[in-house]
Amino acid sequence: MAGRRDARGRDRNDEEKAGPRRDDPAIPEGITGAELDRGVKAELRSLPRSLADLVAQHLVASGRFLDEDAERAYLHARTARRLAARLGGVREAVAITAYLAEHYDEALTEFRAVRRMTGNNEVLPMMADCERALGRPEKALALSRERVVHELEPASQIEMLIVAAGARRDMGQTAAAIQTLDVPELSKRTRAEWLPRLRYAYADALAEAGRTEEALVWFHRAAGADQDGSTGAAERAAELEGLHFTDLDEDLADEDDEDHTDEQPTDTDNDVTDEADEKPADELIVDDALDGEVDLPTDGDDTTEAKKDEKD
Repeated sequence: MAGRRDARGRDRNDEEKAGPRRDDPAIPEGITGAELDRGVKAELRSLPRSLADLVAQHLVASGRFLDEDAERAYLHARTARRLAARLGGVREAVAITAYLAEHYDEALTEFRAVRRMTGNNEVLPMMADCERALGRPEKALALSRERVVHELEPASQIEMLIVAAGARRDMGQTAAAIQTLDVPELSKRTRAEWLPRLRYAYADALAEAGRTEEALVWFHRAAGADQDGSTGAAERAAELEGLHFTDLDEDLADEDDEDHTDEQPTDTDNDVTDEADEKPADELIVDDALDGEVDLPTDGDDTTEAKKDEKD
């Protein structure tokens, strides 16, 4: 009897035979799979228990490495796809990690699969950005014109505007890019993550058009809304103003290195150290306020001890 097949022609019974391989990325210690989002967990119920647990572990690992190591996150997601390719949540994980790891061709393929399998149109801005990255700005613009874009979440609509403006700039249409980004949301009072990105994109387009004064205003406004400094708007504003940002932490570290290099132990230092080593433990005074620094007894202390001996 023929096995059940999914839309890609794969035998679903193959999933029951799937398992770990030697070349699979190692699952970090402590990950059980129970940490997975409930919605994805529900999808995994269609798999055999042991397989579902393995897929869940790789998905959790993928999410854990997403910000710090996109390539590693992608490898975990790809392993999950090998084990359960017919699940939309798994394909979305591959799409997002491939996108962040700059595997744009594969990311685009996976985003298309996600859209087809789940009906999720929120992936459209990332699809358009993949088209840009692959050197196809016209296709990116075509995606931005789809009717469904107006039904997306506000954040996704703003991302699509940014991508469309970028596509215009790729085509040498800077004025059109500025017009695309000149929307009421620029002046909106919100802490949404898209606000500094929108303002930065607008300022950057203005700067490219030679409208430096206006660009400076919007770089400052982008910086004001950018709480974690992820856009680099403050640095761009400083560049336009002819200023230079200095990383104080790096400078202090360099100074410390120079100080340590210049410092050479003197004979006096060695003498003091030797004296401290020769003192009995009960004559060393540890001052907690000095973070464990050791004070040697003063001459006054020696005199006091001598008087005490005389009385004895």
